[in-house]
Amino acid sequence: MRNNFLLMGIAALSLFGCSQKKTITDDSAWLRNGIETAQFQLKMTAEAIDSKNIQDTAVFPRSILNPKPMAEKNPQNWIDSLRLEKPRDWTSGFFPGSMWLAYELTGDDTLKREARKYTELLSDLQYYTGTHDLGFMVFCSFGNAYRLAPEAGDSAIIVNASKSLASRYNPQKGVIRSWDFGEWTYPVIIDNMMNLEMLFWASQATQDSTFRNIAITHADNTMKFHYRPDMSCCHVVDYIDPANDITKQMTYQGYSDSSTWARGQAWGLYGYTLCFEETNHSAYLERAQQIAKFIMENPAIPEDLIPYWDYNAPTIPDAPRDASAAAVTASALFELSTLVENGQSYFDYAEKIIKELSTPNYLAAKGTNNGFILKHSTGSLPHGSEIDVPLNYADYYYLEALKRYIELKNIDSKALLSQK
Repeated sequence: MRNNFLLMGIAALSLFGCSQKKTITDDSAWLRNGIETAQFQLKMTAEAIDSKNIQDTAVFPRSILNPKPMAEKNPQNWIDSLRLEKPRDWTSGFFPGSMWLAYELTGDDTLKREARKYTELLSDLQYYTGTHDLGFMVFCSFGNAYRLAPEAGDSAIIVNASKSLASRYNPQKGVIRSWDFGEWTYPVIIDNMMNLEMLFWASQATQDSTFRNIAITHADNTMKFHYRPDMSCCHVVDYIDPANDITKQMTYQGYSDSSTWARGQAWGLYGYTLCFEETNHSAYLERAQQIAKFIMENPAIPEDLIPYWDYNAPTIPDAPRDASAAAVTASALFELSTLVENGQSYFDYAEKIIKELSTPNYLAAKGTNNGFILKHSTGSLPHGSEIDVPLNYADYYYLEALKRYIELKNIDSKALLSQK
């Protein structure tokens, strides 16, 4: 979500040279098609939901209810198959966030209006203390709104949401509690690294170091307790008595307690990359590079670089893929490529991912896939939930990765779309 900062600009210049905005690349067709597909799908989905005149707040498309997405191109025939969620679902911020990113890439005012409308429906989340996912829910929506088209109250909502998130921090444990259900003592999941960005933002906006200190302490303890010697991470850590190093590594969405859940590995890569950007703490950069090495050199990664849902899934090579993990990885690697002296390998790997996600293997044809952008993601296979389906967060991080690619390649996306 972030704007490019000084480090990014310097590194990008060394990677790609100094030039004016380019409107054409040697292989721009895939890029144009990816942006246009996202623009079409998001607008079509918003219009279809609006046309249903839904009377409650369950209007945020998360995935699909059927085992397979529909190829039917008439939205009225697939709208009832959407999995629509209310604001308190952890994924609610991704649909408006995707529209904000697509608006940024296209300049389409319809997307801007729809993004603002769906963003406003999430305003009450600023006072919700029942989840650790407020970064996903509020910062992907209001954070992008404030960055691209700020309105009065946007920043206050983000700050209040950060206060709500900070209320889940336990100074004795040194981490933000993830879940309030289950039989854990104090569960923390790797996904929580993604919510720290909002705390860093709030600290800068308010000049209150409390938010920043919580984020740093959480990141430090996650680094200590979530990762194994090979730099794979577990999904869940139960912080029983961390002061005496009594914790338990577990899983919830991965194959086993000792396996490496693909999206969790991507969350960690993204999280430590942004933590280094915010703090300049070298340990975070080192950890991000270690995680990247695990991913990029892992023998379980298939040739097209779109990972199986778990690196240790027993049914590989027939295991379901997870395009959402690939999209998060690509976005993180584009960012990481700007933070190190020799970042070309990270850029190249991310470019291969984003180009593969932009092929018909993973990118939906316009008007299909129940309005989602990407195909073939996996939500929680152990629970039989959202297997080989589109997911709204896959779409969000695909668009963010496209945005970062375009910035690093110095491409004018709006001019690109005007050229056929």
